[in-house]
This record gives sequence, C-alpha cells and structure tokens, in this order.
Amino acid sequence: MGTNLKKIFRNFNLQSLSINTKYLSANIEFTDYDKECAWELYVELLTRVCTQRMDDDVGDDNTALLSIKNIFDITRDILKVKGRNAINFSKVAVIVLNSIIRPFTSRWHKKSLDNCFIDPVEHKAFRNELKSLQNSL
Repeated sequence: MGTNLKKIFRNFNLQSLSINTKYLSANIEFTDYDKECAWELYVELLTRVCTQRMDDDVGDDNTALLSIKNIFDITRDILKVKGRNAINFSKVAVIVLNSIIRPFTSRWHKKSLDNCFIDPVEHKAFRNELKSLQNSL
C-alpha cells in the first residue's frame, strides 16, 4: 500500500486509484475536495520526520514521536472540516492512520513514557522502525 499512497501524494491530477492489500481491494475516484485535503496532509507529511530521514545521531526521539502523533490531530482536523465532502480522502486517511501510523505510535508511546530512548538498544530499534514507517508513508 505504501507505493500506492506515494502515487496519491505525488500526482494530484490523479482521477482514480486502485488499492490492493491483503484485506482490501478498491478503486477510488478522487474529487477536487479529496485533492484539496490530500494537499493539506501532503504538506504536513512532507515537512515532518515521518517522511524525512534523519541520521541516527541527530534529532530527538521523543520529538520525532510527537511529530508523528501530531499527524493524527492534523488529519482529524482536516476530516472534521472537509471530510464530509472528501469521502475518498477520508477513507484513505483513516486506513493510513489506523493501519500504518497507529501501530508505530502505540508501540512507542508507553516505552517513551518509561524513558526508553536513553537506552542505546531502544534508540536504535526506534530509529529502525522509524525508517520503516518513513518508507511506508
């Protein structure tokens, strides 16, 4: 699904998309409302650590995790304001939040509260999973 999602955000002239995953197969037609919402989220994704690589020895893991968590808030705001008119964007956004981002944030939230990032092994594990998330998004 990561490759198909990249196509959405790379080409806003796209009129439809086919998604085939283990659990879902769908053709989606995008409206101007869908494209507008996608652009808003694209700007957020493109300027955050969830898609932008950082070397393992720079940055702060807690800040990176918070930035990724904030994608939920931003997406919810877009959905609340415009989602009713952007049904297909809404469907894709919810799938991305719940299937790609939520497992990552759920796994690392509790650990971060326990100060796991001071442990070099946990820091490395987080950065490896972050790279995997970046590839998916």
